Parts: sequence; C-alpha cells; structure tokens
Amino acid sequence: MLKHARSAIVTGFILSAFTAAASAQSLTVVSFGGDSKAAMEKAYFQPYEKETGTRINAVDWNGEMGKIKSMIDTNSVQWDVVEVEAPELERGCSEGLFEEIDYSKVLPESAFIEHAAQECGVGTFIWSVALAYNKDKLKEGPSSWADFWDINKYPGKRALRKGAKYTLEIALMADGVSPKDVYTVLATPEGVDRAFKKLDEIKPHIQWWESGSQPGQYLVAGDVVMSSAYNGRIAQAIKQDKRPLDIVWNQSLYALDYWAIPKGAPNIERSLDFIKFASQPKNLITYSSNIPYGPPTHEAINALPDDIGKDLPSSKQNIENAIALDVNFWTDYGDALEQRYNAWVAQ
Repeated sequence: MLKHARSAIVTGFILSAFTAAASAQSLTVVSFGGDSKAAMEKAYFQPYEKETGTRINAVDWNGEMGKIKSMIDTNSVQWDVVEVEAPELERGCSEGLFEEIDYSKVLPESAFIEHAAQECGVGTFIWSVALAYNKDKLKEGPSSWADFWDINKYPGKRALRKGAKYTLEIALMADGVSPKDVYTVLATPEGVDRAFKKLDEIKPHIQWWESGSQPGQYLVAGDVVMSSAYNGRIAQAIKQDKRPLDIVWNQSLYALDYWAIPKGAPNIERSLDFIKFASQPKNLITYSSNIPYGPPTHEAINALPDDIGKDLPSSKQNIENAIALDVNFWTDYGDALEQRYNAWVAQ
C-alpha cells in the first residue's frame, strides 16, 4: 500500500510539474477570429512563437462575458489573453473579471493614444465610423457631416446606423459642435434636444442600417448618396471588390479593441510579455498592413508608411479631427438615450 501510495504521489508530482511546464511554455490568446485573427497570426502569434519558443493557442470567441465569469467562479481560468471591446472591458473591469495592467511591464501609458491605456486593458487596434460615399455617383464628394445634412447640394437618401450611439454625436457635429466638445454638450439635456432637433431636419431622408455590410451595399446600388460606415468594411470594398467608394475621415468617430487578462489567468507575467510584444511598432504596423485597422501607439502611428496609413483611422492625418467614442458616457447615459431614440424613430 505504501509503495502504491508513494508511486501515486510521485506520479502526481510529475504530472503537476509537467502541467506547470506546459502552461509556462504556451499561451492561450482569444480573439474575435476572421480576417483580424489572420492578421494577428502574421503580426503577433507566429513572430512571438519564433522569438520566445512559447506556443500560442489561438482561440475564437464572440465576446460572451459569461464564459470568463464562469471560469473565474469555478477557479478554472484557462485563457491568458483575451481581445475585448471597450464596453465589455469597462464592465468586466468594474466587476473584477480582469487583472489590472502593470504598464511597467508593457509600455508607458503615455506611449498610447487617448483612451488606449485602460486600467484593465491595453489597446490593440482602432476602428472607426466615418462618412462614406460613391465617387461615381457624386462629382464633388462631401467633406463633413454638415454636407451630409445638405439636402439641396446632395439630394437623395442618406444612411445612418440605427441607434443613438454614433448618430447623436454625428448630429451635433453636423450642427457645428467641435469633435472635442461633443460629449460635453451631449451630457446636457439641452445638448440631447439639440441633437434630436438636428436629426429632425433630415429624418425623411434617412435610410437606417443595422449590419456593417449594408452601407457599402446601399452606396454601390445607388440607394443612398452617402452613409456613415465602418471604415474596415468600406476599405475592404475598395481594395478587394474594386468598388468606387471613398471615406471622409474628417469628424470620424473611432473606438478601440483591447487585450485583457482574465482574473486568475495561469500565466500573467508571460501574458504581459505577449501584450508588450504585440504593442511594438513593427508588429502593430504588420497587423495594419494586413487589415485596415489602426495601431494605438504614437510611435507606430508616426512610423506608418503612407500607403498604409492613408487607409487607417489612427494615422496622423485621419485622426486629427476625429473623436474617440466615450465608453464611460455611453455606460452612464446609453440606456436613456437609446430609449429616447427608439421613441423618436417610431414617430
């Protein structure tokens, strides 16, 4: 019996040591998959494996925060680094689902653009909502949201995302509010009234879109003369499908996706090292050269080649008069504003 017990202890020790070694030699990195994941493979996963010998287990997810909560609640966290969107990062951080980032082991917070360095997340790329139009349909393209509202100069339907988010910011910019002042104005009852009053002016001319693929389809078909749109969708239509579309970066709205570490992740130090690696200018630029999303650090933005940077929301010229989506604002006021929007659009 003692022999068997001793054998079991030794076996258990060996298995435990093996598991710990295996865990230390690999990282499970979770992303939203698709073209972005393919770009991450080239920019981050494969180079990190080659440089460190650490194997990257690349996993896809759809942002279901319940999965992370369940792992934490059962003390069975298997994911090391997870790509999350800004609202989920904010909520997850406040609920204790993510580790606090030690920026001394990544990069200084000052290395990142506004909103990219968060308490529990490190910005990984920037996407935006911008004004898009069909160059074959318009001899003179629009240059601002004020042009979007100019029914006389640009007659016809125009498309906006169905919802309060982005729509209210756009309305205020069309009414002359500077991008830097949008959320200050929108945080007041008078500012909200002003935004809806501005929307009243073009309400009969709006065709609402819900899916990111719809703006490009509407523009190509000639259903609308211009539209708000996700930059990546339009860039893809231009490059891959050879569509005659164009993007107006002036007064665009940008948001970020982040790297986060689930609370109690098995390899926190190595996870921070991976995030540091993925935040280096060379690797960020490789990512952006494979998909039209922008890097979140000043150094990478300044180092972007012109042929890549011109298509990215974070390039110096494109971000100059843009506005960062204020996640805290929409966390605080989102429900009330969406309710008012739904009532307004139904009238």
